[in-house]
Amino acid sequence: MPEAFDPTTAPAAAPRVLSGIQPTADSFHLGNYLGALRQWVSLQDTHEAFYCVVDLHAITVEHDPEVLRRRSKVAAAQLLAMGVDPERATVFVQSQVPEHAELAWVLGCLTGFGEAGRMTQFKDKSAKQGQSNTTVGLFTYPILQAADILLYSPEPGDGERVLRVPVGEDQRQHLELTRTLANRFNHRFGDTFVPPEAFIPEGAAKITDLQEPTAKMSKSASSPQGIIDVLEEPGPMRKKIMRAVTDTGTEVVYDEENKAGVTNLLRIFSALEGTPIPDLEKRYADSGYGQFKKDIAQAVLDTFTPIRERTRELLADEAELDRLLALGAERAGKVAARTMDTVRERVGFVGRGR
Repeated sequence: MPEAFDPTTAPAAAPRVLSGIQPTADSFHLGNYLGALRQWVSLQDTHEAFYCVVDLHAITVEHDPEVLRRRSKVAAAQLLAMGVDPERATVFVQSQVPEHAELAWVLGCLTGFGEAGRMTQFKDKSAKQGQSNTTVGLFTYPILQAADILLYSPEPGDGERVLRVPVGEDQRQHLELTRTLANRFNHRFGDTFVPPEAFIPEGAAKITDLQEPTAKMSKSASSPQGIIDVLEEPGPMRKKIMRAVTDTGTEVVYDEENKAGVTNLLRIFSALEGTPIPDLEKRYADSGYGQFKKDIAQAVLDTFTPIRERTRELLADEAELDRLLALGAERAGKVAARTMDTVRERVGFVGRGR
């Protein structure tokens, strides 16, 4: 049973890291795992880590409440099954810490309409969905994301005042907005937030669609055959690797322009096995695609089988999973409440008179 550490009083010599992931599918996929989630495990050794399932972000589109609740728990179970340790990291569901929404309102009142409207993801998604299907929540999504991050800003005396956020290229604009809002609040109301730093953890890999290797592997864009789910059964998983797009040649070489499919498979294999790509090119120089794909499929199965089995174990004991999430929410809530006490006082809200 994890000991309940108190992040508001425990010494924090390490920098903080904050990251979140949406529960918008029944399983994370290979791209999520190699691009971010695997690094969450190693980051908890060097950082004071806060990891959240961002269910508030998941309701910017129409959703089924029971599906969202189930997916939130499945997402948390997968994080724990991958090796995120509740003794070393704070794992929680976003909606269980109400200060996220409260700070989002304050920051929203500091954000210009045009500033929010320039966010590329909003423009792209709203153009696809049409104005009648685009919610205000989608428009203010980056402001809530800024609140998610800045709530966990280290205060003076918290040790190293560094707040890091693992990001891909598609999130850099949102992080820049977060930095802008942190600096704007500090200028108007006094030093409160540490502007977060963007960084790419060592070992992060950019994984593309198995059928469209020039496109990102994505739940919203990839075809079922182009994406591998972490919780997928071994048979379908193996078939998808064997049917992955390569090209008409037989050479296993890294060439992003002319061999995008093979290059993607090399990235996957290298990330899973820890073998440099040039060494893999030498290993398969004379074997062609068949054996190459078989070995990649086995590496994927070896990685995801224990995660799938551990996830099922965690979901089978729902009371214990709920207890772990409640513990994480309590830990996160202590930090969030301290931040919001400062924000309320500096903005000019009337105190609660405890």
